[in-house]
Amino acid sequence: MDWMEMLFQGWSGLARTAVVAVLAYLALVLFLRLSGKRTLSKLNAFDLVVTVALGSTLATILLNADVALAEGVLAFACLIGLQYLVTWSSIRWGWVKRGVRAEPTVLVRGGAPVTEALRRERVTEDEALTAVREAGGRTLAEAEVVILESDGSLTAILARG
Repeated sequence: MDWMEMLFQGWSGLARTAVVAVLAYLALVLFLRLSGKRTLSKLNAFDLVVTVALGSTLATILLNADVALAEGVLAFACLIGLQYLVTWSSIRWGWVKRGVRAEPTVLVRGGAPVTEALRRERVTEDEALTAVREAGGRTLAEAEVVILESDGSLTAILARG
């Protein structure tokens, strides 16, 4: 392959990519809308894996001529269907929820850092302080609690004074 072929291999390849991109995009948007808001919510580890897999599948459909659009659309449907099944199951059975979703962790209690929890979750006191500031406080001592949520976000609840 010479350098020109690396830049341009013909109009048919470009046309295929354009048509498949539009159709795959429409299929993905349709499946995401059908699967509900939960699919697009803040990401936990399981949701992140599904999101990366969807992106990888979309890229493969667009750029690999050996993968037919129908195969890619089926892959979208399988990934979103499995994500729906797991989230549906996690609502009904606690053991599925515990396997898929992390529990929130208290990082600051009564204005004092919970050192072991901070260490285990790899969160610094400065990051906890940032959450306190975002909630309107100035110091960790003003926090009733700072919680590391299951999606990785920090929530600070200030003590009433």
